[in-house]
Amino acid sequence: MDKIKVTIDGKELTAEKGQTILQIARDNNIEIPTLCYIDEVKAYGACGLCVVEAENIPKLLRACATIASDGMVIRTDTPRVRQSRKIALELLISDHTGDCKGPCSLNCPAGTDCQGYVKLIAEGKFREAVELVKDRVPLPASIGRVCPHPCETACRRKLVEEPISIAFLKSFAADEDLKSGNKFMPEVKKASGKTVAVIGGGPAGLTAAYFLAVKGHKVKIYDAMPKMGGMLRYGIPQYRLPKEVLDAEIASIEELGVEMKNNVKIGNDITLDEIRKSHDAVIVAIGAWTSSSMGVEGEGLDGVLGGIDFLRSVAMKNPVDIGKKVAVIGGGNTAMDACRSAVRLGAEEVYVIYRRTRAEMPAEKVEIDEAEEEGVIYKFLCNPSEIIGENGRVKAVKLQKMMLGEPDAGGRRRPVPIEGKFETIELDTVIMAIGQKINIKGFEQLELTNRGNIAADEKSFRTSIDGIFAVGDATNRGASIAIEAIGEAQKASEVVDGYLHGENVGYKKPFVVEKTVTAADLADREKCARAGMPQRSPEERKHDFDEINLGFTPEQAMSEAKRCLQCGCHDYHECKLIGYANQYDVHPERFAGDKHNCPKERKLVCIERDQNKCILCNLCVRVCDEEVGKGVLGLVGRGFTTVIKPEFNSAETVEFCMNCRKCVDACPTGARRKIGRASCRERV
Repeated sequence: MDKIKVTIDGKELTAEKGQTILQIARDNNIEIPTLCYIDEVKAYGACGLCVVEAENIPKLLRACATIASDGMVIRTDTPRVRQSRKIALELLISDHTGDCKGPCSLNCPAGTDCQGYVKLIAEGKFREAVELVKDRVPLPASIGRVCPHPCETACRRKLVEEPISIAFLKSFAADEDLKSGNKFMPEVKKASGKTVAVIGGGPAGLTAAYFLAVKGHKVKIYDAMPKMGGMLRYGIPQYRLPKEVLDAEIASIEELGVEMKNNVKIGNDITLDEIRKSHDAVIVAIGAWTSSSMGVEGEGLDGVLGGIDFLRSVAMKNPVDIGKKVAVIGGGNTAMDACRSAVRLGAEEVYVIYRRTRAEMPAEKVEIDEAEEEGVIYKFLCNPSEIIGENGRVKAVKLQKMMLGEPDAGGRRRPVPIEGKFETIELDTVIMAIGQKINIKGFEQLELTNRGNIAADEKSFRTSIDGIFAVGDATNRGASIAIEAIGEAQKASEVVDGYLHGENVGYKKPFVVEKTVTAADLADREKCARAGMPQRSPEERKHDFDEINLGFTPEQAMSEAKRCLQCGCHDYHECKLIGYANQYDVHPERFAGDKHNCPKERKLVCIERDQNKCILCNLCVRVCDEEVGKGVLGLVGRGFTTVIKPEFNSAETVEFCMNCRKCVDACPTGARRKIGRASCRERV
């Protein structure tokens, strides 16, 4: 055959005469994106993604349909080409309701594939479920027990009755893995020769260490406390998170080669400068360990404790004399941990004082209810105005009565004092659980925010000193939940890995197509009650610190997991459209308008079709016609109403379908999906 010479992206290539630009590029491992092209059918050029520039030709050329000529000089990645591809993608996505990820995954700060691991648990694939979870969260048994599960808040199953027990399923699978005798361990890449120091051994620090070790870097964690775990160990009581579980998960991180140094205080035992000079990168994840104060008279009295300080003393089994009457100030999860710990230490009267109502409490509802079951007394719409002492110790607290006024910046109604309305309660101990802040000692050289936290870029996690990164509660946003810190640390590990390889990149949130689902959309789903977590009785559990939850059996876990609607796109990870959308940084909102809203159809034997995902690339039509030779599919309608259905929308045409499902394999967006044979006995 005749040969021709072409130049693509500066490379002079020899090709066969009659080949397209795309064929030549692929033969030489040069990437040109396509959505509507496969080798088995004739080129169509519908998607417009394969455009390239050629010298002395003013218009962009579709590489799939353009025959190369001798001497052609082609460029595949110019600004003009990228802009054209971006616009093409934006136009396609503007009418695409793909529901890329379930709301559970989208609402998880760590980006965990909740839908994925729940499905695996439903199938009895517990090890595979843990492997999927650990792609984002290295401490699933611990986090599954204590996470306030924002994933469940977003779960669409609540539109039917109750959300899936996503967090408990996570801890179940992780527990099964830990006791299996063959626990999952990730594959570690070849040693990079780079070293990373992580300062802080809490959830953020442990997460960063885990992912950087997996990437082949040598990691050393420095922590001020006697043992690793941070707030998971010293801020979460044993009855919620047994430390044996935490120890087992930390041991797995250590087995990756992570060196752990405890009882090291930055500024006393070693300086930040010394650490920076001896490592290629540093991640600061020191958390927020100082209890916030209210600024009321009497806070300096004996018997007034910070919430975090109190929980740390309990965790370290230090003697804490709280007396018989205790008040906890605050309405968050720390307040719940403090009041329930006070009950277990023998206090006879334990009050929780909160300035709003029960409905506004930020603590988890289950924690509020369980504390009440254990005898905790709530006093709502009250706020301490003075702590009264006698001989230097707490004797009572004077409470200002409150009422709810207008909403504040966060949307909650603002508590307003009722003039002249007070109440006094005699007490032995007051525990302030109203917030946390960082101790900056040893890190003074880092730039701080106006709140006194470490200033770190929100995308790159860089601090004011080159090579030092910061994540978690000590940074811009302040104290938050553990899964937030874990999510930040996972993202930061990607950034730091890039930094160690000479790349200056920041974290970029992936683009996804989201879909609004209402209760009406799920009206046909059969109701099935959420599996209750088996627990010890309140009367039994309130006298010790043993774990209160008894855990799911495998049968209970699988049954609960089967309630999942599996509502995210099943082809997300293989979807070429979403892959290219992220590659080209699309913003389809500028082409916003009407979208198709078609019901899913099952006209072919074992194939479900979702027209809302279809981009009319015609691959399925052409494969059925040209490769299979059946011509079952065709374009029905005109303009905006055009959809792909059996040709002429004829039931008789369907009879020719061989159920080869090659149309499914060819689809670049998951608009066509294989379904199990048990689900496809009837043609509708």
